[in-house]
Amino acid sequence: MNHRRHPRAAHRGRDRAAEVIAPPPGTARVTGPPPTAAVIGGGIAGLAAATALAERGVRVTLYERAPHLGGRAGAFPTGLRDGATATVTRGFHAFFRQYYNLRGLLRRADPALGALVPLPDYPLRHSNGLHDSFRRVPRTPPWSALGFAATSPTFRPRDLLRMRPLAAVPLFDVHVPGIYEALDDTTAHDYLTALRFPAAARHLAFEVFSRSFFADPRELSAAEMAMMFHIYFLGSSEGLLFDVPGEPFTQALWEPLARYLRRHGATLRTAATVTGVARRPEGGFTVSTTLGTHPHDAAVLALDTAGLRDLVARSPQLGDAAWRAGIARLRTAPPFLVSRLWLDRPVAADRPGFLGTSGFGALDNVSVLERWEGQSARWAARTGGSVLELHAYAVDPARDRAATQSHLIGQLHRVYPETAGAAILDAVHQWHDDCPLFAAGTYAGRPTVRTPDPGLVLAGDLVRTELPVALMERAATSGFLAANALLHRWGVRGQTLWTVPRHGRSPTLRALARTTAKLTARHP
Repeated sequence: MNHRRHPRAAHRGRDRAAEVIAPPPGTARVTGPPPTAAVIGGGIAGLAAATALAERGVRVTLYERAPHLGGRAGAFPTGLRDGATATVTRGFHAFFRQYYNLRGLLRRADPALGALVPLPDYPLRHSNGLHDSFRRVPRTPPWSALGFAATSPTFRPRDLLRMRPLAAVPLFDVHVPGIYEALDDTTAHDYLTALRFPAAARHLAFEVFSRSFFADPRELSAAEMAMMFHIYFLGSSEGLLFDVPGEPFTQALWEPLARYLRRHGATLRTAATVTGVARRPEGGFTVSTTLGTHPHDAAVLALDTAGLRDLVARSPQLGDAAWRAGIARLRTAPPFLVSRLWLDRPVAADRPGFLGTSGFGALDNVSVLERWEGQSARWAARTGGSVLELHAYAVDPARDRAATQSHLIGQLHRVYPETAGAAILDAVHQWHDDCPLFAAGTYAGRPTVRTPDPGLVLAGDLVRTELPVALMERAATSGFLAANALLHRWGVRGQTLWTVPRHGRSPTLRALARTTAKLTARHP
C-alpha cells in the first residue's frame, strides 16, 4: 500500500497529519461476469464490506440474523405504556471525529453527515466530587495531553513529580505492531501502576476509557490502552470531540445505508441465520441459512466473537487446524447492562447529554437522551419527562441481574438527586455479552482479515489490523480491508482508507522511545 499525507479538507476532519492509505491498483469496477459474495453479519463491519464490494460491481448478498441492521450499533422498537413506540438502541455510541472510515461509510447515504449532531463536551465525574472536562483541552498533540494534565484536578504537582516519565515513553511512539510487542503482555492496570499514574486521574479518566472496551482494566491489554491514548491524545488533533445520531440509529443511519446498498444491487436478507459455510468442489462457498442454501464465489465473515466461534465450529471445511484453533480460543468480554428509563419529570436543566462516571458502583455513564435525540426530545416535550440511559460495563457474570438493574437506578439517584423522586414510567434493561475481550497477551492470537482460504475473509472489531483504530472505527476499517482483499483477487481497485498518524507525531519523542527501548532491552 502507498501512504501519503492528505491536504487539509473539512470533510476529512481538521487534522493535517491524518494519513491516506491507497489500495493496490486495479480496474474501477468488475469487468466481465460479476463475482458473487456473501457478507455474513449486518453490523458496521459487514455493511462496510458490502458497500465497497457492491459499489464495484460485485453481486453482494448480506445475511443478518437479527430483523434489523447495525449489529451492536443497531436498534429495535419497543412499546410504551402510553401507546407510543420507541426505538431503543443497544447503548450510547460516540462517533469521534477521527473515525474517518466509519464516517466515510455513513457519507454514502448522508454526504453532509446531517444525521449526526455534536455534543459539546465529554464530562467525567467521580463520586469524590472531582470533575473533568475535555471541552477546553487543546486538540493538537502534545498540547492535548499536556493541557489535560494542566487543567484536570486529578493531576497535582506532587503527583507529576512522582511519575516515572521513562516508563511512559512508549506512549509517544505508538505504532502497530510495535506497541503490542512492547506492552501487550501487561494489563492496563499494571502499566498505570508502573507509571505511578495519579490514582485519581486513573479512576476518573483512564478507567472510564478502558471500560469502554467492555473490560476491567485489570485484564485489558496495556497496548490497547496505549492505542487509545494515541488515537485520542497524542496521535490525532481531532481530540475527544464527537457526534451522536440525532435520531435512533435505525432511522438515522442504517435504513438510508440499506437503501444505498440496494441501489447498488445488493440483496439484504435480515432475520436470516447462517447455519454453516462449506467449500464448493468447483470453487467458492455454499452458505446454508434458515432460508435455504446459496452458492457464492467468496464470503466475508463479519460476526461478533461468539458468532464467529460458533459458525466456524459448524463449518468444518473452513480454514486449517491452526486457524480454527485460534478462532476457538477467542474470548468474549464480560456482560454489560444498558438500562433505558422513561421518567415522569425532567432532570435538571444543566445536566449534560452524556456523563462518564467513576466511583458510583457499577454505573459507568449516564445519558440524557432528550438533549440530542429527536425521538426522546419529542417524548419529553409531550410528557414533561426525561429519557435516560445507564451503562454498566464488565459486570461480574455471577452478579444477580435484577439486583444490578436496581443498583444502577440507585446510583443514578446519587449522580442526579432530582431523579430520586421521579416515577419510572417505562424501563428497558438489556444484557449483552458479545463484545471481544482484548486481554493482555492475546494480540498475537487474534485473527487477521485474511484466512487460509483466499476467498474467505474476516471483518469486525475483533480482527487484528495494522492500523491504529479501535471500537467502531476498527469494525468499519476491517470491513473495507476485507472487501479490498477480495477485490484485489479480481483485479479491482479497492477502498481508499484514512487513519490517524501511524506513529507518534514528534520525531524527538519517537527517537527517545526507541533509545529507551534499547536501553531497557540491554538492562531490564
